[in-house]
Amino acid sequence: MDPYKERIKTGCHKILDGINSMSLVNLDDQQVHSLVMMREIARGVVDDQNRKVTRNDVVSALRRSIEKMVYASRDIIQLLSRMSYEGLDDQQINLVLRMKEIARRIIDKQPRVAITRPDLLVEQVAFLDEGMRDSPGVEVSKICNGDALIDGAQSMTNDDDVLDVEHVLGFENGMNDARESLLPSCFQQFLLWPPDDCITLDWVQDMMSTFEHTSREMLPSAFCHVVPTILVDKLTDAASSILREEENCVEVDCEGEDSRVIVVGDIHGQFHDLLSLFKHAGMPSENQFYVFNGNYVGKGAWGIEVLLVLLAWKVLMPHRIYLLRGNNESRYCKGRYGFEKEVWTKYGDQGEDVYYKFLECFNVLPLASVIANCVYTTHGGLFRSTHSAPSRKSKHQKTHRVDLGSLAELSEVKRACIDSPYEGSNVLLSDILWSKPSKRIGLRENTGRKYGLWWGPDCTEAFLKQHNLKLIIRSHEGPDARAGQDDFGNMMIGYSLDHDVESGKLYTLFSAPDYPQFGQKRYNNEGAYAILLSPDFASPSFLSFKAAERPMVDPYVALDADEMDLHALNSSQTASTSAFCASQRLYPGGPGPSFDFSMLGIHNGPSWSVELLDGSGGTQVMQVPRAPMVEGLPLPPNILEPHRSAYKYLFELVGALKHVVVTREAENRAHVSALRSRAKKRKGKG
Repeated sequence: MDPYKERIKTGCHKILDGINSMSLVNLDDQQVHSLVMMREIARGVVDDQNRKVTRNDVVSALRRSIEKMVYASRDIIQLLSRMSYEGLDDQQINLVLRMKEIARRIIDKQPRVAITRPDLLVEQVAFLDEGMRDSPGVEVSKICNGDALIDGAQSMTNDDDVLDVEHVLGFENGMNDARESLLPSCFQQFLLWPPDDCITLDWVQDMMSTFEHTSREMLPSAFCHVVPTILVDKLTDAASSILREEENCVEVDCEGEDSRVIVVGDIHGQFHDLLSLFKHAGMPSENQFYVFNGNYVGKGAWGIEVLLVLLAWKVLMPHRIYLLRGNNESRYCKGRYGFEKEVWTKYGDQGEDVYYKFLECFNVLPLASVIANCVYTTHGGLFRSTHSAPSRKSKHQKTHRVDLGSLAELSEVKRACIDSPYEGSNVLLSDILWSKPSKRIGLRENTGRKYGLWWGPDCTEAFLKQHNLKLIIRSHEGPDARAGQDDFGNMMIGYSLDHDVESGKLYTLFSAPDYPQFGQKRYNNEGAYAILLSPDFASPSFLSFKAAERPMVDPYVALDADEMDLHALNSSQTASTSAFCASQRLYPGGPGPSFDFSMLGIHNGPSWSVELLDGSGGTQVMQVPRAPMVEGLPLPPNILEPHRSAYKYLFELVGALKHVVVTREAENRAHVSALRSRAKKRKGKG
C-alpha cells in the first residue's frame, strides 16, 4: 500500500478509536453531530469505502446508537433484576433502582427517555462488577460502546443533560425523512424482540397491527426504524432453526375431533389481503392449522411484512403453521419480481445484509406437505424420478425419459439451494416449484421454460394411488397464467378443479386477489383459501374473498416481467426532461390512474399522458410520474361518488405535475450553479 495512504488509514484508526471512547455528557448538539460525522468519515477510510459521507449517514449512525441503547437497556434490566442488594447502602440501592427505571422507560418506548444520551444508561460499570461479583448465578454484562459512544466510567447526570436528538437531526429543512424516522410517534411503533426470546400471541398481533398502521402512515424508507435489522436477524434465525429440522415433505398431524386445516396459495406481498384472510378464516390456534403453499413475496409492495408475520406465527406455533417454499422464494425470482428492490428501499445501506438473511431462510423452507395422511400440497406440483433411464431419440439428439417421482425420492432432495437447478441430480427441486398440470396424458419437460414439467391426469392418478392419497392442492398459477387457456379454470374466483380422476382430485389454489399489484394488467380476481375439516379432510370447501383496501405505493417492478422485458420499457420511456427520467414510478394498475369523466358529461378529460418533443423534430408520449405526496388528500367524507373519484384524480394529477415542475426547476438551478462555479474557477486560474 502507498505509505501516504497507510499513514492516513492509521490516523483514521486513531480517530475512530478516540471518538468511540469519548463521552457525550458535556457536549452540545452540534458537537455531537460533528463527532459522529467525523467518525463516519474515518470509518469510511478504514473500511476502504470511496464515497462521500452524507448527513443521512450521520442519521443512520445515531439511529443505530438508539437501537443499541434500547437493546442494552433490556440487558441492564435483566442484570439488575438478578442482582443482590445485600451489603449496599441506601444511596447505592437508589442508584440501582434509578438505572433500572431509566432502562425500563426506554424499553417501554417513552419518547423523551428513548432519545436520552446513552451515558445516562450506566454509572460505573466497575460499580456493577463490584456489586454483583459475589451474587451467585449472575454474569456481569458488558455494554458495547463502538457505535453508541457510551463511556462506562461516566457518572449519571440529571434530567438537564438530555440530548435533544430531534434538534441534532434538524440540520436544515430538507431533513424531513430523518426527522420523521426519529420522532416520538415513530418510537411508539418501534418493535422490540421479546426480552426472554419467547414470542407471545400478543407480540405477534402487535406486529400485525403495527405493520397495518405503518403501511398506511409511513414511507417505505422508514420501515427500518420500525423493524430494526437486529429484530430481522433474531426472527429469521429463530424460524430457520425450526424450519431446518422439518422434512422436505412435512407430515401435518391434525386428526383431532375438532381440527380443521386452512390451505393458502400465493400471497405475493399483498399484506392487507393476508390480514383479510386471517379475519375471515380465523387466526391459527390449537384446533386450526395453516399450510401455506409459498410465493409470499414478489409483485407486491409488502413482501417483507408478509414474510415476517408468517415467520413469527411459525415460531409461536411451529406445529400449527407450515410454510412451504414457492418458486418466488429464490434469488432468481426475487430480483426479477421486485422483492430485492423492496428490501433495499426499506433498509437502505443495510439492505444487503437483510436480503441475504431472507435468502438463508428461504433455503430451509420445506417443499411439500401431507395432511392427515390423505392430502398432498405443494407449490408447483409433481416431479420426476431420479431413477429415470436415459433414451436416445436420434444420433444427434439425446433426451431422457421422464418418469414420475415418489415421496421417498422427494425426501432426498437437497433443498438448500439459492436458485432452482434446471439440470443435474437435484432438478427435482425445480420440478416441485415450477411444474404445471396439463390435460395431455404423460409427463414431459416444459419446453417453454427451463424449469419444471407438464403432467397429465394419468400422472395425478398414479401419484395418488401410489401413496394412498385422495387430494392434491397446488398453487403457482393465477389468472395471468391461466388467461387464454380453455382447458382449465381461469382462476378468477381463486381456485380451479384441474384433474378429477378415480383416486381423487387436483385443485389449483391462488390467494392474491386483484392480482398483480404491480403489472401491465390487473385482473380484478378474487383470492381463495381451502378449508379441510375433520374427519373427511379429503373433501375441501373453498372460500373466495375480494381484495382489501390497500395503500397506494410506488412499484418495485415497473411491469409484469412475464409480459414485457424490463429493458424495453426503460428504453421506450426515455424522456427529454430529466424530471421524467429520474422517476419511472408508474401506478400499480398500469400507466396511470383512470377515471371515466363521461359520467360527469366530460368527454375530453385531463390525461396522465403528456406529449413531449423528443429532440429530433418529433414527439413522444410520456406518462406523468407520481408525486411523493398530494396536497388536499384525503378528501372530506361528505363528497359523494362519482365526484369523489374525480376530485381524487385531479388532486393526484395536479400534485404530480407540480412535482415535475419543482424537480425540473431544482435541477436547472443546480446546473446553473455548477456552471457558475466552474466559471469562477476558470476566472481564478486566469
